[in-house]
Amino acid sequence: MPAKRHNPRRYRSGLEKVVAKFLKDKQKRLRYEDLKIDWKDLRYRTYTPDFVLDNGIIIETKGIFDSEDRRKHVAVREQHPELDIRFVFSNANAKLYKGAKSTYAVWCKKHDFKYAHRVIPEEWLAEEGEPLRTTHIKLEAEKDE
Repeated sequence: MPAKRHNPRRYRSGLEKVVAKFLKDKQKRLRYEDLKIDWKDLRYRTYTPDFVLDNGIIIETKGIFDSEDRRKHVAVREQHPELDIRFVFSNANAKLYKGAKSTYAVWCKKHDFKYAHRVIPEEWLAEEGEPLRTTHIKLEAEKDE
């Protein structure tokens, strides 16, 4: 199957568009939504991160970071500890929910996820790492199933 061609008009948010524009000249290849990661809660699911950097770092951009997203990312981290998933928030200081004292940034620190506010830090781009050469990361089947 031929590789999916990147279409710059198909971003789901303004933040994704800004991040893609930022990465365009800084990466050998702009990888947008071309990686699938299997994970499981009550059933098997697939998570599609927003961007994959040349060094293998996975970037998820978020405007709203609801409880379902937070639960999913904790589960994906538990099931794929080898992956380096990081967040870029449109507002890292936004509250987790109305009336909450905790913010997206505090949640990331608590759960040991790296995060940034609005823009991917240059240091992330410069980090050493192995490129992800796959478009699908499968979940290892459990022996009892």
